[in-house]
This record gives sequence, structure tokens and C-alpha cells, in this order.
Amino acid sequence: MDVSVAHPARRYDYWLGGTVNFAADRASGDAIAAAFPQTRTAAIENRRFLGRAVSWLYHEAGVRQFLDVGTGIPGVGTVHELAPEARVVYVDNDPIVLLHSAPLLSANTTYLEGDLRAPDEILARAPIDFDQPVGLLVVSVLHFLEDAESPYARVAALVDALAPGSYLALTHGTIDHQTPAELEAMAPIMKATPGQFRSFDEVSRFFDGLTLVQPGLVSIADWPEPTGPTPAEVAMWGGIGRKP
Repeated sequence: MDVSVAHPARRYDYWLGGTVNFAADRASGDAIAAAFPQTRTAAIENRRFLGRAVSWLYHEAGVRQFLDVGTGIPGVGTVHELAPEARVVYVDNDPIVLLHSAPLLSANTTYLEGDLRAPDEILARAPIDFDQPVGLLVVSVLHFLEDAESPYARVAALVDALAPGSYLALTHGTIDHQTPAELEAMAPIMKATPGQFRSFDEVSRFFDGLTLVQPGLVSIADWPEPTGPTPAEVAMWGGIGRKP
């Protein structure tokens, strides 16, 4: 583990006010927040979306298995806390996530070191019954993959392995709502930080073949109903799709 290089999971933890981060993560986080002051609001709202989505899938849709790819540093309101009787498999590519996830593991909660860019490895190792519905969570991850890394194919590979009646819950950063001045300020950071923001239409493609749950693909602060922050303040699309 190279702590001299910023990692998305630890940078996200920093924005949420956590303590599992290092100087490189904080420096990177501060640089992004300087160009995009709404960054911390976006991180907080993204975590809240995750909570609402898991609660809906568990209580309303009856999902009893979750595959959380890119789980990040554990915090308040983890998936297994929100879905206490479900099987939960966490996946991340940062060893420090395993270190902090270990005390939370149980008979129904598993952690895998894995990467969204290698979906076949995740599917081969995840202790999931793929003949039964699964809640696939890909939250605040895909904007770290550029088009050259085939993000649509990676998500499709995971969805194709799921049983009918499964769900995909997804959030993705966007610059659809930013002003020209904000985009100009963000340009150096966007160039230096691996990944790619995507438009509404581009994010919609991840749900191809799925039926979007109402209210559809919306600002994460507006799912399932508006919670206060504006789309520009969170700059992230989110939604849930059901596999027919």
C-alpha cells in the first residue's frame, strides 16, 4: 500500500470527515475542493443516497443479497447495518479498506479485494447465490474509469450474471450543471485526476436493458424525493434499475 499516492476511498473518507486518510489523500481532496467547493456536499449526499437506496432495496424490494463494488472506508450506515438479515459482499481495491472492514465481518458479511475493471474475478469469488436476486451497488465509482477502460462493459458483465429481479444502484459524477467559470477552474484537476465525468445521457447507458425505478435517473439529492441540495451542489446522477 503506497500512502504517498492519493486513493479515491481514502480521499472520500477525508471529505466525509473520517480519519482513515493520509497526507496525499488530504492534499488531493483539498485541491479538488478548491476547484469544486461543493465536493464535500456531494460526498455527504452520495453516502445518504446509498443509505436510502439500500433501505428501499431491502424493505421495499425484498432484496436479501448485496454486492457492493467499490465500498470504500466503512462509516456510519454501512450496507450490512441497513440490511441486517442480508448477505453482503464488499469489494474494493485498497488494502486499507480490508483493514478497517475486518472487525465488521461475520457469517453474512464478506470482504473481497477486487477491482471493477476485473468483473469476472469478482463474480468467481463472491459468495453470492446468483440464482436469486441481488442488489448490485456501484456507488461513486464509475467516474474513476475512463472510456478506454470499458466501464459500460464492466457493469454489463456484472449485471448479466445477476438473476432476473435483481437491481443495479448507481451514482456517477457529472459536470452537466457547472458554469463555464467552474469548468475552467476544475480543468487542471480533471486533467491530473484519473477518471471521467459523464453527462446524463452517458450515465443513462449504464441502465440499458433495465427498468428504472421511479423517479428514474435524477440528482442523487432528489432520489426518491428532493432532500434539499440542488443538482449543481451535488453534481452527481443516481438511480436504481431492475433487471426484468
